[in-house]
Amino acid sequence: MNESTIRKSALRPEDRGPPRVRCGAWFAVLLLGNLAAVASTPSLCPGIHVQVLGIRSSAGTVACALFESPDGFPTEFLRSATNVMVIKIRNEQARCTFEDIPPGSYAIAAIHDENMNGELDTNWLGVPKEGYGFSNDAKASFGAPSFSAASFLYDGRDLGLTIRLHY
Repeated sequence: MNESTIRKSALRPEDRGPPRVRCGAWFAVLLLGNLAAVASTPSLCPGIHVQVLGIRSSAGTVACALFESPDGFPTEFLRSATNVMVIKIRNEQARCTFEDIPPGSYAIAAIHDENMNGELDTNWLGVPKEGYGFSNDAKASFGAPSFSAASFLYDGRDLGLTIRLHY
């Protein structure tokens, strides 16, 4: 074989393998080559990530409300909260993420709406029958905590918080 024969045979389709194998090989090369770049890419939209702990059952939903002022905190979340998220519970776990939030002072209230009626159910004395919790683990004694007790500063970068529900 001379040099021109080798070059021509290298270009023949039957010598390169089936098209599916070639496409699969190129896909694998591109995927593996880009994994490092994808893994090191920071989130394009930083936010406040809230892990809700202490959920007693997977029934219902968890609602998280983000407030930027004391107005309506924490009971008037539909009217006063900056953002409200309702998350389905899976394996007694829930996570709320608030993205594209400007820097500032905020407070979060979370409830476990077990019967999915859109509100925190209470007994005849006004004591909650469903789970509730606040940022900073602010305590609710003889009423909801103040905005200042639950508030935290957010600088615009990713922030992870944990809220433990109380029943």
